[in-house]
Amino acid sequence: MLTPPASLMIYVATQPVDFRKGAEGLALLAKETLGHNPMKGVAVVFRAKRADRVKIVVWDGSGLVMYWKRLDSSGFKWPSIVAGVMRMNAAQLSALLAGMDWTRMHAPRDAQPKALA
Repeated sequence: MLTPPASLMIYVATQPVDFRKGAEGLALLAKETLGHNPMKGVAVVFRAKRADRVKIVVWDGSGLVMYWKRLDSSGFKWPSIVAGVMRMNAAQLSALLAGMDWTRMHAPRDAQPKALA
């Protein structure tokens, strides 16, 4: 199971990519086309044409890592297919990888302190 740190910047490429590409090819695509370089400490999430596959590339400090997952019985909940990227937080990424609807993941609201009487 992939557990990204909360501080990790995560970007989702909203258009499907050629899943024959490896880690270096996806990192180059992220840098040149999307403007986000995985070698600089960001994670870039890619989807295939089929909604049941995901690849993530990120630099872990000592090397380039590619995470690949395919869901057996369903597909991932992806954003609309448009040009560009969107930002995602670590909790949303964890929900996406679990096959859950990550769009329902929101930051908790801060409770207002009650006045002391």
